[in-house]
Amino acid sequence: MPSRFRTRVILVVLLSLLLDGCQAVEPQGDPMDEIAESFVKLVLALGQHDADYVDAYFGPEEWQLEARESALALDEIRNRAVSALEALQSSGPERDEDLAAARRLFMSKSLESLIARVDLLSGVAMTFDQESAALYDAVAPTLSAEHFQGVLDKLDDRLPGEGSILERFDAFRQSFVIPPESLDAVFQAAIEACRQETRKYIDLPPGESFTVEYVTDKSWSGYNWYKGGYQSLIQVNTDLPIYIDRALDLACHEGYPGHHVYNLLLEREMVNELGWMEFTIYPLFSPRSFLAEGTANFGIDVAFPSGKRLELEETVLFPLAGLDPQRVREYYEVQDLTKELGFAGNEAARGYLDGEMDAEEAVEWLTTYSMMSRARAEQRLRFIEQYRSYVINYNLGQRVVGQYIESLGGTPDRPEERWRLFSDLISRPAVASELE
Repeated sequence: MPSRFRTRVILVVLLSLLLDGCQAVEPQGDPMDEIAESFVKLVLALGQHDADYVDAYFGPEEWQLEARESALALDEIRNRAVSALEALQSSGPERDEDLAAARRLFMSKSLESLIARVDLLSGVAMTFDQESAALYDAVAPTLSAEHFQGVLDKLDDRLPGEGSILERFDAFRQSFVIPPESLDAVFQAAIEACRQETRKYIDLPPGESFTVEYVTDKSWSGYNWYKGGYQSLIQVNTDLPIYIDRALDLACHEGYPGHHVYNLLLEREMVNELGWMEFTIYPLFSPRSFLAEGTANFGIDVAFPSGKRLELEETVLFPLAGLDPQRVREYYEVQDLTKELGFAGNEAARGYLDGEMDAEEAVEWLTTYSMMSRARAEQRLRFIEQYRSYVINYNLGQRVVGQYIESLGGTPDRPEERWRLFSDLISRPAVASELE
């Protein structure tokens, strides 16, 4: 073989080996993406056993069909979740950026929560506090009857009339019920006010919207069903009288800048921009709910701090409801006092789920220390029976989110910074323990 030809052959072989070598070291996909896909499929599988578990899903339809057809048993779901968690813990971070670290922490807590939910469905006993720590990464403080009685004593001095404090509180609030025929007009006006205020500070995607339905026979007062594509369905329960403060509260909490905005920002930033599939699904009993409910509640004060809220109520919402706008400040003075009773519902749930109260005692506690009518207390007990320790996400979530934002400078006197920090928090992965 001529030497020049032999040289060419050698060069071709070397070039081929070099190309093969390049292919052998070709960068692989982010292991987090594989773990995220496993997580989504496991949440869908668990949803076959727990009708309330999958709150929203807008990922690939074939994954949903696969979950229905495979019908994985609880022990198999648990084993696969444990394997996914071990894979996550053994794999090093692909990048050192803060967002990548936040994603790893969020996924780790979410998988741990999923395993705990499987355990609960399998009959593993947990106390109220153990359950909330396992599912939501948070534990609510324990407060005594004496603590709430101190709040009631302040209310007792403020409420006019005769009879028990609950009787006087009910009588006072009867003047502030939204008439059923005015409900939609008031609620739509509140939604529009919340939308306008939110758009001043958050760039919302074109075409985002939601529809509103009025429903009955529910254990909750309002619910946001996120559909993907920046669309939501919001349902308002009309079983019980709806007081005027609930119009703005629900419009903010379920809509702007609450659940609707929280979900669409995560879809835009995490799914559409980064391709992080774990955000195509929302497991209700998970650390995500602590942030969802906490920011939705805190968002009410972000959008409408006291003075701005009173102005809207006086000029728009009270007149639309046919209520006396001269009584706005009187009403909210009493409402502000009742906010201190917010954690009383946690104690009813803790006592009932830990077996320290029966149903009647839990209802009695709610009527006494949460200032609820019996009908409303019974509805709340239905909620506790259905959603269990989920109740901490509203009040504790609001407190933790508020303290976090204000600790970074998002105080009421700095509204732009307050909105910036709030928007950042609802646009990225986050769990309770990193905020405390």
